[in-house]
Amino acid sequence: MSNRKFDLEAVARAIEADAGEALPDLRQALKEARAGEGRITTPAQILVRQAREKSGLTQAAFAERIDTPVATLRDWEQGRFAPPGAVACLMRLIVNHPELTDELAAS
Repeated sequence: MSNRKFDLEAVARAIEADAGEALPDLRQALKEARAGEGRITTPAQILVRQAREKSGLTQAAFAERIDTPVATLRDWEQGRFAPPGAVACLMRLIVNHPELTDELAAS
């Protein structure tokens, strides 16, 4: 966010009104964003998470299907490491065709 001052509470109320519900961690997230401390989400993280969620599998089951240690999958989802190019390609395929995870189980 810019260096301009903003009323954190007013922003939080507006966001919650738009969402139609109270958002418990919103004020803390806004404070972190204002201080430049907020979490950064990378496109690779989003891609891996989307692929797993579209497959309907848990982290452990998805990691097994793609023959990857669950700790590595967690690292990819949490942004500690980016998946290699071939894995990113596989994730894009799974996002568009989640049924492919069934074929991976048969391999």
